Amino acid sequence: MEPFSIPLETIYLYGLIISGVVTVLFVLFADVFHFHGAGDGLAFLNPVLIFAFLTILSACGYLFERLSSLHYLLIFGISAVTALMLVTLLHVFVLVPLSSAEESLVYKESDLQGRVGTVITSIPRDGYGEVMIESISGRIAKPASSFDRVAIPNGTNVLVVQVQNGVLEVSVHKPLESFTL
Repeated sequence: MEPFSIPLETIYLYGLIISGVVTVLFVLFADVFHFHGAGDGLAFLNPVLIFAFLTILSACGYLFERLSSLHYLLIFGISAVTALMLVTLLHVFVLVPLSSAEESLVYKESDLQGRVGTVITSIPRDGYGEVMIESISGRIAKPASSFDRVAIPNGTNVLVVQVQNGVLEVSVHKPLESFTL
């Protein structure tokens, strides 16, 4: 069939090229425009999924038109079902895990307040050293100064009292066993 006097094979090929280029551009530049989908309840309207669906639909349609003698509506149906299945797998096994993994590695400096860390570079009385804080997602090394204005030697456990301009202000951590009533 040739709608608009253009073979379907050519339409599928143009669709493949255009949707493939738009998909790649969107994946590369989506963060620049701060666009992350149509909302939490409408995850299937994510532009990455829509562009991927169109790309796969066009690729399957082109291949079936080129390599088979099936009816054009059957080719479109098979291509649409194949694209739907692959996009569903993409969403479930790639996009959902990536979105949750991205959130788990993010922290704010204010989240470090109240955490216990270890001095890895001695902190002088009126200077700066370095503290390592361990968490589930890894280790964070940050510059630190003494909150109480006392020297803190390497290897000492410290408590983060506050964070000022990216520098942790720490105090020597005393475990609860050392306190007496």
